[in-house]
Amino acid sequence: MLDMIESFPPSRAIALERLAAFAPKAGAAYAKTRNFDNGAGRHSNVSVLSPYLRAKLLDEADVTRATLKHHSAQAAEKFLAEVFWRTYWKGWMELRPSVWLQYQSDINRLRNDVETQAGLRQRWEEACLGQTGIAPFDSWARELVETGYLHNHARMWFASIWIFTLELPWQLGADFFLRHLLDGDAAVNTLSWRWVAGIQTRGKTYLADPGNIAKYTGGRFPDVPGLSRTAVPVDAPENPPAAMLAPCPPPVLSGRYGLLLHCDDVDGTRLAALGPDPAALAYLEVSDGHTPWKMAPEVGLFRSAAAQSTLPERRLNILASAQELAAWAKSKDLDMILAPYAPVGPIRQVFDAYQNLEATAPLRLSRRSLDTAAWPEATKGFFPFRKHIPRFIDLIRRG
Repeated sequence: MLDMIESFPPSRAIALERLAAFAPKAGAAYAKTRNFDNGAGRHSNVSVLSPYLRAKLLDEADVTRATLKHHSAQAAEKFLAEVFWRTYWKGWMELRPSVWLQYQSDINRLRNDVETQAGLRQRWEEACLGQTGIAPFDSWARELVETGYLHNHARMWFASIWIFTLELPWQLGADFFLRHLLDGDAAVNTLSWRWVAGIQTRGKTYLADPGNIAKYTGGRFPDVPGLSRTAVPVDAPENPPAAMLAPCPPPVLSGRYGLLLHCDDVDGTRLAALGPDPAALAYLEVSDGHTPWKMAPEVGLFRSAAAQSTLPERRLNILASAQELAAWAKSKDLDMILAPYAPVGPIRQVFDAYQNLEATAPLRLSRRSLDTAAWPEATKGFFPFRKHIPRFIDLIRRG
């Protein structure tokens, strides 16, 4: 546990230091080397900022501004496109919340299958423990569990082998990632696995190729026998149509209010600027809501410590449910609660449950301006969305 947290110290100051150190390399150097997975602890060719972005110790605007101090938008196009992939995935899911609900339903069904089908359980356990006999796959499984991180290319290879070679349900692989990745996110993770499986972009799958693995791992895995030579798209329902993004007007504070951070947005500094004199502070941690199995404890520890680091002078009450949130608000005699916006995922579900409780303090949410501008454009694939990136960059520049 300590090694993982030491590798990713949960601190906005350290996140900004790491961003500043990487930004000069976000141009041609990144474009040239970004696809190489050099192994655990040797990922200096990529930013390795995703755990901080996931928790919102950094956001896409922070990363874009830092990058543009050293490069033009054109010179850093490859890196900035990767940054905005996260925005796109978040927006795509936000406009189609039923995809997350379907994934949760699938996982609950598959949990029963794992518990009742011995063959499936054995193959699933071997994959999670890195005991399949497929050398790179087993190495990545162990790296994920030990470090809470995987290079993006390794994630694609891993998912492809899981689905098309091991023939395991993609949802179980997505769950494995969510249980261990420090940057595990309901939208980004779920939709990335769907993309590899040929569900997200209909008919387009990703096939792990031995030659590609050998090249981009620097020869660490020169010969990987037994990989599937085909990747037939997984059968699944058609994607639902995009809905309208729900409005989220700027919160107006009055009376006695509490400030609530949560594991989708731990940035107390931003929230405190909206409400500088809260009567009480709390943090809502429901990372366990991603999975019916046991979450790696480092994931929740990283996020809760990150939240506390943004408001070091105040102690945060730790909450874990809608009922605990209501009890906290009542005990502090709050007239309202100010919180960061919660995208589709476990926190949103807790917020929905809270608002269905009787006699609770109203919940007022603050959504980041970039999300409000960008998410409605995630109606189709990434490439139509990508055309709007110059506008998003201009919005960031204007502050």
